[in-house]
Order: sequence, then structure tokens, then C-alpha cells
Amino acid sequence: MGASGSPAVSVADVVAALDQRYPPAWAEGWDRVGLVVGEPSAPVRRVCCVVDVVPETVAEALGYGADLIVAHHPLLLRGVSSVAATTYKGRIVHQLIKNDVALYVAHTNADVASPGVSDALAVRLGLTDLRPLRPADPSGPAAGQGRGIGRIGRLPEPTTLAEFTGYAARALPPTAWGVRAAGDPGRTISTVAVSGGAGDSFLGDALRAGVDAFLTADLRHHPVSEYLAEDGPALLDAAHWATERPWLDDLAARLRERLGVETLVSDLDTDPWTVQAASPVPPVLTPASSVDKESLR
Repeated sequence: MGASGSPAVSVADVVAALDQRYPPAWAEGWDRVGLVVGEPSAPVRRVCCVVDVVPETVAEALGYGADLIVAHHPLLLRGVSSVAATTYKGRIVHQLIKNDVALYVAHTNADVASPGVSDALAVRLGLTDLRPLRPADPSGPAAGQGRGIGRIGRLPEPTTLAEFTGYAARALPPTAWGVRAAGDPGRTISTVAVSGGAGDSFLGDALRAGVDAFLTADLRHHPVSEYLAEDGPALLDAAHWATERPWLDDLAARLRERLGVETLVSDLDTDPWTVQAASPVPPVLTPASSVDKESLR
């Protein structure tokens, strides 16, 4: 029994609530979601919500007294033959089991959900009239009801790419990476597509949608260059962690409202890029200063 005399919430209860919100069947075939570590009958009083299961966030969860960690990124995405404590992942598994802490993952099934990861990102940026960037497969289990990868929305009023980039950097959780943009700084931005996490595989969707800008993470040089040459949308590249962190607030609120458990949202920046230095702005050369003609004689 809980302190109030009500039946204790169990790991199985939380798993059922999360599976209902983010059905595992919605995940990509390569993904690994659901309960990773934990005894289903164990009680849950406190839940820690994280993007990444790394030593720092696990230590934070243990310090908080969490009984369950809900993560976005899988700890064990690829097949393993050992969880010996000779690797950091093995050590994490041992820590969780020794401390009776369960681990649950909602990844691509949370990406396509409505509301899901990209909805939280879009709302953080002030977008309205949301619709999927890539709707879920009509014949798949996630079909319908606005589900799919990414979101397209409209800004309250038009702005320039330079202004929107600065706004996005202030609106998203701070990281050393910040936000960088590709395109004409003075371009007018009204419609924006977003996709939490790595999004260069959705560049074609943004181009076909005719949006003014597409904000995502992990963009690469050649795809960006090619889509700009095709008169595609302006592109904004933010830190991977920062584009997915807003979803944790929605997740935590859902668990509190549905199950009455205490929740902690981790604000530990787990983006691997920790140092950033801007290149110095080159001086504007004038005809008199660009070449010393006497030195050429």
C-alpha cells in the first residue's frame, strides 16, 4: 500500500500505461523498445525521465531515488552476448539490477505518436496547425490520427531565417552545439518542419512539403548542400539531445496525471559535443588593403 493507503503502482502498471500511449508495434523493425530491466511486480514511487541512458543520468536517477528510468534512446539497441561489467553498458545493467531500478525505452514508437517527440519540439518553437511531415504508413499499425514522423506547422508571424535561428537557440535547451542554419539569412520563414533527432533522411519530405525551413539534428554537409541547390527549404541543425529533450516534459506530466507517481526530468546535457568555438569573422578587404602592389614589383 502507498502512503495514502492506495495500492502501490507497479512496474507493470507503468509499462501498461506507456505501452498504451506508445505501442511497441509502432516502433521501427530495427528498434528495441519496452521494458529492458526490471521486475514487473516491483513498486514504483519515483520515475526519472531521460533522453540517454549513460553513467551520468543513471547516477542522477539513483540519487533521486528513482524506481524506474524511462528513456528515449535504447541502452541495448544491437544484439549483445554479454552484459558483464567490463563495459559501461554492462556496468549500467548491473547498477540497475543491484539497486532495484527498472528501465523502459520508448524510441521510434514515441517519435510517430501524436502527441509525440516532434509535437513537443514544435510546441517549444511556437508552431501551430501541426500535421505530420511523413505520415505513418496507411497500412501500418500506427496509421491515422495525425501520427507519423516529424511535424509541419506555422509560426505566429513571419520572420527571417537569421531571426528564427536565434529564436530556436533560445527556445531549445542550451548546448555547446547551439543551432546553425543553412540558407539566405534574410529569407522569410512562415512554415516550418521539425523532426526530433537525426533527420536528414526526411530532407526529401521537407522539400516536397514546400516548407520555408526544416529544423532537425545531425545534418551532413553533402545532403544539405544538394537540397539547398535544389531550392529546398532553409535548414537548421540543432543538437540531437536538445531536439528530443522537450518530449520528456510531456512524458513526465502523463505519468504524474495517469499514475500519480513522482517524476524527475533530467536536464543533464548528454549531447557528446561539449566545446564550441566560432571562427573569427574575416576582415572585409578594400582595394587598398587587399594587395600591396609595391610588394609585387
